[in-house]
Amino acid sequence: MEKDSDADAFLVAAIRSGDQRAWKQLIDRYSGRLLAFARTRLRGVGEAEDALQETFLGFLTSLPHYDPERSLETYLFAIVRYKIGEALEKKRRGGAPAPGFDADESSRPLEPAVSETPSQSVMHRERVARQEHVIATLLRGLIESFRDRGKLEDLQVIELLFYVGLRNKEAADLLGRDEKAIAGVKFRALGTLREMLDQLEAEDRGLLDEVVSSDATIARVWRERRLSCLKRSTIGSFLLGVLDEPWQSYTAFHLDVVKCEMCLANRDDLAAEAAEASDAAVPERMFQSSVGFLSTGSR
Repeated sequence: MEKDSDADAFLVAAIRSGDQRAWKQLIDRYSGRLLAFARTRLRGVGEAEDALQETFLGFLTSLPHYDPERSLETYLFAIVRYKIGEALEKKRRGGAPAPGFDADESSRPLEPAVSETPSQSVMHRERVARQEHVIATLLRGLIESFRDRGKLEDLQVIELLFYVGLRNKEAADLLGRDEKAIAGVKFRALGTLREMLDQLEAEDRGLLDEVVSSDATIARVWRERRLSCLKRSTIGSFLLGVLDEPWQSYTAFHLDVVKCEMCLANRDDLAAEAAEASDAAVPERMFQSSVGFLSTGSR
């Protein structure tokens, strides 16, 4: 879920040109899921709505730097995470947070040394960004290889080991599988990653020497880039119970076991939409079920 869809790309282009209808469409499309996410972190309804407002303002402020290679939804979730953290930090300190927004600021695995010059700091950020891109490319390729082959049970193992950070035995106990089987899945996954790594340019392979062994970095890139996040339509089909296996079981695992916050926000938003639609349909159902009695009952 990394690259913008054509629809979102056109939407962003229209917003850049000052199209108010496009801006309203973006707000209508994403506010529900972003607000659902904010409500999981902030106690007050007002606080969550403030974070949502700051998110949309932050998007407009950072729009000149928006990279269409990154999906719009992922970018907005990055902003709302930042704004939530900003609000929590403000409450903790009892003061105002530092102004400004950088959608990638909270996702840096390495901080430049205090003694670095501005140019060195820029080079450092560029190097880290490239590292993240390479790691994301490798992980995305691994995830897609599992999905393309229908190996969703093995993908569950990899999510628990690489993303959640469980040990082999913990994953085995949680999934009800043999620990040796878990180790086998991990071994094959690492082999696939090595094969993909060998296909990279020498410069990119060298970049990974600094960070590829860091589980925290891998987990963070996985989370920030939403590499295994489900499509909103998939979550909607799951709620309706119309997904075929093994996708129905995998979706339940991703939501209930991995507890992916962005996908849970989408699920909660879809459930709220369904409830609102159901409530809105009540008057119509009441009318249709009673209108036949109108002519006879009123005489």
